[in-house]
Amino acid sequence: MQYDFHASTGYWVCLAAQHFQQRIDAELRPFGITFRQFQVIAWLKVDGPLTQSELARRMFIEKPTLSGIMNRMEAMNWIRRASCVQDRRKKHLEIGPAAEPVWEKICAILTRVREQAVQGLSADEVSQLHSLLGRVQVNLDSLPAPSPSLQTFTTSSPS
Repeated sequence: MQYDFHASTGYWVCLAAQHFQQRIDAELRPFGITFRQFQVIAWLKVDGPLTQSELARRMFIEKPTLSGIMNRMEAMNWIRRASCVQDRRKKHLEIGPAAEPVWEKICAILTRVREQAVQGLSADEVSQLHSLLGRVQVNLDSLPAPSPSLQTFTTSSPS
C-alpha cells in the first residue's frame, strides 16, 4: 500500500510544527533555555499552578521525563513545588522568582519566530490559518478513542 505524504494534512501540520519547534529551540539555546523548559514556563504562565501529571499531559511527555526537567528548573529557581491545599500528597508546580527575566526573553523570541513564520502572509491569511487549524483540532478532539483491536499490528512469519 502506498501513502502520499505530500497530500496529507497531518504531514504538513507536523512538519510545520517540527520546524517551529526547531527554530524556537535554536533561538532559545544561546540563553541557556531548552524548548522543554520554555514549554514548562509557558504552561505555568498561561494556566497557573499545575500538577506534574497535568503538565506532562499538556506537553505530551511521560512524567519521568518531566521529572528531570523539573529538577533542573527548580535548582535554577525557575519553578517551585508547592503543596496542594486540597490534597497535601499532591504538589503543584508554579513559576519561581527567577523565571520572570527568562519569560521576557521567551516572549521576545516567540514574537520574532511567529513573525518569521507568517512572513509573506496577509493578516487575513494568518487569521484563516488559525481558524482552519482550530477546526482541524476540534475535528480530531471529537473523534472517539481507537479500539484496542485496531491498535495492534500483527506480523506473520513467512511460510
